[in-house]
Amino acid sequence: MLSYSVTELTDPHDFARWDAFVDACPETTFFHRAGWKPVIEESFGQRCHFLMAERAGAIRGILPLTLVKSRLFGTRLVSTGWCVGGGAALTEDAALPALDAAAESLMQRTGAAYIEVRDPARPHAQWPRKEGLYATFDRTTEAEEDACLKQIPRKQRAVVRKALKSDMTWRRDDDVDTCWTLYARSMRGLGTPVFARRYFRALKRTFGDACDVLTVATAEGAPLSSVLNFYFRDRVLPFYTGAVPEARTTGAADLMYYRLMRDSVARGYPVFDFGRSKVDTGPFAFKKNWGFTPRAVIHEFRLREGEAMPDVNPNNPKYRRMIALWKRLPLPVANTLGPWIGRQVG
Repeated sequence: MLSYSVTELTDPHDFARWDAFVDACPETTFFHRAGWKPVIEESFGQRCHFLMAERAGAIRGILPLTLVKSRLFGTRLVSTGWCVGGGAALTEDAALPALDAAAESLMQRTGAAYIEVRDPARPHAQWPRKEGLYATFDRTTEAEEDACLKQIPRKQRAVVRKALKSDMTWRRDDDVDTCWTLYARSMRGLGTPVFARRYFRALKRTFGDACDVLTVATAEGAPLSSVLNFYFRDRVLPFYTGAVPEARTTGAADLMYYRLMRDSVARGYPVFDFGRSKVDTGPFAFKKNWGFTPRAVIHEFRLREGEAMPDVNPNNPKYRRMIALWKRLPLPVANTLGPWIGRQVG
């Protein structure tokens, strides 16, 4: 029986080893990168426990965990907090029990009510799970432009063609502040607390060339729609987006996503990862209208004895009044209060 040593990622010299494992292991995602540890700890004030299972001096498996302590939602371990993916990633199957044991020991020591794993590569057969709340979307973008346009269903394609003929401009740069300003406005409109501006800045500072922004503007340069993107292996992940209200009628968001597709495939990122959306919501329908096929996302849980399955999601009826109230807040008030709530969501 193989024996593994499980330790936490704390030594700065191990960050490069961790990321080398992430680059080599086919089960990893952008949300397994070591940079999430300092980003989360600095931006949200929550502690990360990134576990490494080693044998014979080499990393054989990893499990990034975030200890989210919240007055609103209790204490829990999430893989990975503030991300849409996580779970154990392995090069040796036998490393999984060692990582699971270390995670369960951590749950007991920290008083966490449960461990939540988002979209795991290796779901546990015996762990309770939730599915059907979220779906994710991705596909390979055709390299030739006409073929790319034909991937988009006819009605949506007409919107894109009209936007392409407009006088709107686009740029790809590192302007996270413009993106955050539009994102904050959109989040208030959805009744969702906004994350702090410093979080966007930390993402760019930490991930460097693997993080950028694409913004669509009027001919005069006024921003209409903007998206913060991540790049990993062969894929681009448009992750945080925002727009002014008039962007809906101008097709600014459609132009934004199309330009991101074309620019990314030209730069060697053919897979467009449209990301996770709640089922039967506006964003879910928008992605289907672009011709993307939804894939159900699993969230699995390891519950402390006596704990019930959690229900921390915006569809929970007890949060509806809060969402309705939030939509009516003045934007400066929402932007001031939002980060305090956002740091507890995880």
